[in-house]
Amino acid sequence: MHRIMEKARKQPLIMRLVWVALIVELVASLVSGRYVSSFVALGTFGLTLLPMVFASRFHIYVPPSFMTAIVLFIFATIFLGEVGDFYERYWWWDVILHGGSAVGFGLIGFLAIFMLVQGDRYAAPPWGIGLFAFCFAMTIGALWEIFEYAMDQTFGMNMQKSGLQDTMWDLIVDAGGGLVGATCGTIYMARKTGAPFSGVLRDFIDRNERFFEKFR
Repeated sequence: MHRIMEKARKQPLIMRLVWVALIVELVASLVSGRYVSSFVALGTFGLTLLPMVFASRFHIYVPPSFMTAIVLFIFATIFLGEVGDFYERYWWWDVILHGGSAVGFGLIGFLAIFMLVQGDRYAAPPWGIGLFAFCFAMTIGALWEIFEYAMDQTFGMNMQKSGLQDTMWDLIVDAGGGLVGATCGTIYMARKTGAPFSGVLRDFIDRNERFFEKFR
């Protein structure tokens, strides 16, 4: 826990501001008796810490920009989307979040399978790794839809909005974003440069070189 707190203090200012906002909302909700909002604030706070816990547990370096993007996504999706009612206020909010997260999960899927082959570009064809990355992003998207359904049924929330229509559009956007992320990873695997997000990918691979010993 001490190590996690040390890492938290070293995170970008915007991440620390998110944590402060969540703690303030948690206290205010408890005082005013808005227990659903307090539960959402507490759950969001816990989820924003998970990436750091995971990185610390497995000794993995995660680029600050990517870590910040993960925390902001969780904050924007669960807290601003539900407590702040941004899904109702801005029709494009859901589209931006699903598309952006799918791109990120496509990149994560690419890195995950690339780590499994220790960065060996000849162990699997680029299109095969790209396909895995796309499937990974789609799986996360599907699991999120299950989470939304569970929250609606358990706590009476309205995360699914129009039901089937909302779910299908979310999955379509997830497919587009996942395809973009997977394609970027595939291009980077083939060329090492010139791909979108190549800076983040290169930073992750260089700082975690023990997982990519065969990448030349």
